[in-house]
Amino acid sequence: MPRFHCPLPLAAGAQFDLPAGAARHVQVLRLQPGDAITLFNGAAAHGQWQAQIVEMGRSHVQVRLVAHEALECEHRRPVHLLAGITANERMDWLVEKATELGAASLTPLLAERSVLKLKGERGEKKRDHWQAVAVAACEQCGRNQVPVIHPAVTLAQWLAAHPQPPHESRAVLSLAAGSRPLLQAVPAGAGSVVVLSGPEGGLSPQEEAAALAAGFAPITLGPRVLRAETAPLAALALLDQG
Repeated sequence: MPRFHCPLPLAAGAQFDLPAGAARHVQVLRLQPGDAITLFNGAAAHGQWQAQIVEMGRSHVQVRLVAHEALECEHRRPVHLLAGITANERMDWLVEKATELGAASLTPLLAERSVLKLKGERGEKKRDHWQAVAVAACEQCGRNQVPVIHPAVTLAQWLAAHPQPPHESRAVLSLAAGSRPLLQAVPAGAGSVVVLSGPEGGLSPQEEAAALAAGFAPITLGPRVLRAETAPLAALALLDQG
C-alpha cells in the first residue's frame, strides 16, 4: 500500500486535503477515489493511519482517515549519528540508508578534512534537501518516525552544545591502536548512543583527541577500512543487534 508523509495532526474520521508534495505523489501514481493509502506524520510514537482517497482535483487530493495502527519499527535504542560530510552524492546515500537502518538523528559534521564546506544559505538548502531524503526513505522503509537532520556544525561547536548526559554512550570510529569492537565499548541496554565518524580521510588528530576528552570511546568495526559513508551504517546495524 502506498505510504505518504503527512505532517498534519491526524485523528480518527478526519477529512482533509493532502499537503502539496503528497498530493503530487498520489497523482503521479495515478491513484483514484476509493483507493487506500497509508499516512504518517513523523511524530514520536504516533504510529500510522489507514486512509481512503475521497476526491481528486487538478491540484488537490482529499482523503479520509479510516483506522489507526499503533505500529513502530524503531531502533532498539536511540542512535544519533555525528557524521563527517562526504563529497558528491555520498551524503544523500548516507542519509537515506541511515534512515532505513533506524538512526534517530543525523548531524552533518563540518570536519577539518571535509571536502564539502557548507555555510549560510547553501547550508540551509542542503539541510532541507537531506531532511526531504529522510522523509522519502521513511515512506519507503515503513518507519513512522522521521529522523531529524540537524544543521551542519564543527565538532567543537557540537561538543560545546552537548555536555554528556547520564545514560548516554559515545563512540568514535578510530583506526588508532587499542580501539575496541563497538559492542564491547558500548554497553548493552537502555540509553542513547552517539556515533561519531569522520569524512574521507577521517578525523584530524586534534578532532579525535577532543572527542576522546569529551567521553567518546574509540571503537573499531573490524580489520577492513570502510568508506566514510559505509562505516556509520555498519555501526547502526551492529547496535540494532546488541
